Amino acid sequence: MRTLCSSTLIAEFFIIGFAGLVAMKEPDLSMGTVWTVSGIAMGLCLLLCGLVTRPGGVALGWALQAGLIAAGFVLPLMFLLGVMFAGLWWASVHFGRKVDEAKARFAAMNDESQADPA
Repeated sequence: MRTLCSSTLIAEFFIIGFAGLVAMKEPDLSMGTVWTVSGIAMGLCLLLCGLVTRPGGVALGWALQAGLIAAGFVLPLMFLLGVMFAGLWWASVHFGRKVDEAKARFAAMNDESQADPA
């Protein structure tokens, strides 16, 4: 799960950075505000790469996805990107868990076959 979720978060890191560049062009937003919010979100992406397998890591990832969707109120394109990344996040968590379960089953079968040399 960690690999899939981390890949999604790294992609989000770049999307948030590019969205910050676009948001700088908005006359109603100050550059400091844009980069403070973008920087915090980008930092959270990197932090979550390490926390995704810990308790609460996936929930924090969902909070990040909600924040990306909410960014659509500032940049309307972020509604679309936020929903797309929320779908990717769901797929990363869902299929990542399935891969982890399959790896555990394979390791258990491998351990059984090595323990029973019949």
